[in-house]
Amino acid sequence: MESSVSTPALNAAAKSYQSKMTNPFVFWFAMLFKLPSAAFWGLKVKTLTMEKCEVTIPYSWKSQNPFKSIYFAALAGAGELSTGALCQLTQAGKGKFSMLVVDFKAEFLKKSDQKITFTCDQGLELNELIDSLAPQDTGTMTLVSTGKNKSGEVVAKFYVTWSFKRKS
Repeated sequence: MESSVSTPALNAAAKSYQSKMTNPFVFWFAMLFKLPSAAFWGLKVKTLTMEKCEVTIPYSWKSQNPFKSIYFAALAGAGELSTGALCQLTQAGKGKFSMLVVDFKAEFLKKSDQKITFTCDQGLELNELIDSLAPQDTGTMTLVSTGKNKSGEVVAKFYVTWSFKRKS
């Protein structure tokens, strides 16, 4: 099924944000100061476009639990980052916003004992919501991040509900 929504062009602020988030050194350095657990776990932004965001988390001693799988909080961090980075990209260059996670649900479906890639592909829908907000308006949206292993099997799904308020 084809989408009737066209992909919006990235403005200068969005291009800058995209460049920083997809540059491994800049991303790691920013996470070290803003979100140290993401730097420690080894999260990486693989893809960041107006359509989707993909974040990977390695299976390593830094991300695993005593049961030889990736710690649920590390998985949740990767899932949340794939939605949050998409939120930041859609807001870039469009004024000031506040955003907050107001609900979070998780499904763990399979053991995560290898590198996992989390994908949120609701960027176009999210962009429509952000563009529809007038100053002082609020809106919410539940973004779904699906984590898959190298074989393409779904290991976890996160449902992150974000609240947005456009500031004047």
